[in-house]
Amino acid sequence: MDLPVMPPVKPMLAKSVAAVPREPGLLFEPKWDGFRCIVFRDGPDIELGSRNDKPLTRYFPELVELLGKVLPDKCVIDGEIVLVTHDGLDFDTLQQRLHPAASRVNKLAVETPASFVAFDLLALGERDLTGEPFSERRRLLETVLETADAPGSDSDVLRIHLTPVTEDPDTAVDWFTRFEGAGFDGVMAKGADLPYLQDKRVMLKIKHERTADCVIAGFRWHKDGEGVGSLLLGLFDEDGTLNHVGVASSFTAKRRRELVTELAPLRENALANHPWRSWADAAAQAAAEGKMPGGVSRWSGGKDLSWEPLRPELVAEVRYEHLMSGRLRHGGRLVRFRDDRTPESCTYAQLEEVAPAELGTIFDEARR
Repeated sequence: MDLPVMPPVKPMLAKSVAAVPREPGLLFEPKWDGFRCIVFRDGPDIELGSRNDKPLTRYFPELVELLGKVLPDKCVIDGEIVLVTHDGLDFDTLQQRLHPAASRVNKLAVETPASFVAFDLLALGERDLTGEPFSERRRLLETVLETADAPGSDSDVLRIHLTPVTEDPDTAVDWFTRFEGAGFDGVMAKGADLPYLQDKRVMLKIKHERTADCVIAGFRWHKDGEGVGSLLLGLFDEDGTLNHVGVASSFTAKRRRELVTELAPLRENALANHPWRSWADAAAQAAAEGKMPGGVSRWSGGKDLSWEPLRPELVAEVRYEHLMSGRLRHGGRLVRFRDDRTPESCTYAQLEEVAPAELGTIFDEARR
């Protein structure tokens, strides 16, 4: 490849804020839930780069083919690979696309074809645009994708998208509320005069947050081996089964050490009558392919996910963003322990259900 912006590129990042900002000079976009992807095209060569420098090209051959039909001969575009369904974005199914077997990759490319949502333009032709203001990059991106209305292989859902943008914070608040049911993470805010700064947290993100009371049924050690890295969370279903729903993490070094002491009494004889007792078995872990709260998953890059059981007697209030397929998406953060709650009271019934939204609506808004 011979492009004015060459791979690898570390995507520009965002920092969290509590509410949609209202100062002048900002442009707002929906925050997509998928795989961040930088598309590099130089004639017949197309490369899909990820935010961690691991190429995504081999996993999405259908996107490589489609992007080759609609993009200019020389360009670099920042965006998101998503899996669009009529019920919204499906991140769980998208994760399954990262499969090591080529035959499986080709099969899933047909069964669950991915889409690409573009939201920034880093280069066009021989021109490096990273030093240009975002408003100019966006203007050029609109011209690049004005003919990219490529229909999906088996539906009317489009597969190459230009993300909608607005300078109206009230519209951003509307998107934040209205499209959560479609699987959106929230809203992004970018300065209209912002250059593209690789690996810098110069954008703003506003994400959904809720709290739930969960059973603490185990923990994982931090990589330093001296503190608690994450707490394993459970909720009871209607049949009285305690289901693993995710983790709470991101503790300070001091808090990690404190948790070791606080949880020590619950480690005694924890596995004897533990509802996840079978999950401590190595053979069961291997058969579960990472779906149990321990063992090694192919999605974890070989990271050790072994866990320490706790007697499921402690309840914690946990802050989370949203639920996906019965699990906390992106994990949660510990707010406090709840001595006033019993484990049996921690059920799925407490979770707020968000009504599904029609994704086609926001794509229509982008085209308008």
